[in-house]
Amino acid sequence: MDTPQLPPLIDQPIKAGFPNPAEDAQAGNPLDLNQLVLKHPAATFYLKVEGDSMQGIGLKTGDVVAVDRSLEPRHGDVVVAAVNGEFTLKRLKKETGKAWLVAENPQFAPIALHEADDAVIWGVVTYAIQKLR
Repeated sequence: MDTPQLPPLIDQPIKAGFPNPAEDAQAGNPLDLNQLVLKHPAATFYLKVEGDSMQGIGLKTGDVVAVDRSLEPRHGDVVVAAVNGEFTLKRLKKETGKAWLVAENPQFAPIALHEADDAVIWGVVTYAIQKLR
């Protein structure tokens, strides 16, 4: 079985302004997204996003997130949590002795982890891959 050809990573950052025609893009080394994304391969997995609760940070249905279960969740992290047996993707908000899962869409109420019967942070989102077209 042949190994698929990996697309190259151009080893030059791209500016999000007007391009400079004098700068030629040069082909770089092949890019394996797993090497870029997976800092802890045994503890990382990919999930497809569904729904619009995180639209405020640009995550929408069909996007893919990399979730690292080896990281300690911190205030402000986007996390995957299991709440009453259902998985959800939200931002973690922590205050002394209390924690909430907060959507990036005002139509969704925060989930109080400190009041939930069955809630656990399952992992921290480290990368998002978005389909733009």
